[in-house]
Amino acid sequence: MVEDKNKEELRHLVRIMNTDLQGAKPVQYALTGLPGIGRRTAILIAKGAGVNPAATLGYLPDEDVVKLDTAIGNFEDLVPTWMLNRQNDLATGEDKHLLGTDILLTFREDINNLKKVRAYRGLRHERGLKVRGQRTKSTGRRGSTVGVSRKK
Repeated sequence: MVEDKNKEELRHLVRIMNTDLQGAKPVQYALTGLPGIGRRTAILIAKGAGVNPAATLGYLPDEDVVKLDTAIGNFEDLVPTWMLNRQNDLATGEDKHLLGTDILLTFREDINNLKKVRAYRGLRHERGLKVRGQRTKSTGRRGSTVGVSRKK
């Protein structure tokens, strides 16, 4: 009978940081559904909030979910600077950890800035070529290609 009661309490979707996370997964894997949080980061957040990382997210009481939400908001205080994903920001010069849509928008903005100042990396992005020094003679041919027409 106890198992039936627990199955009724399982919330299949848990809302954290304006994102729906899967309640059937353990906390350490469910938090990775947020952009900007990986497995190692998720474990640190769960421990910082005082929640068992192996506990199923859907069975957590509302108080623990609120603790997780605040721990995600205060992530910069929980970890050393080298673990943050936005160190020495170009605009402000501060160290911060971006989450959700902020990380996607900032990444796109950085690439646009590289294109605007005509940096080498920006030019490679514009042309759809490899950016990080990989060889391009025979690999990376996916993308904009012109097929060879056959003689009839």
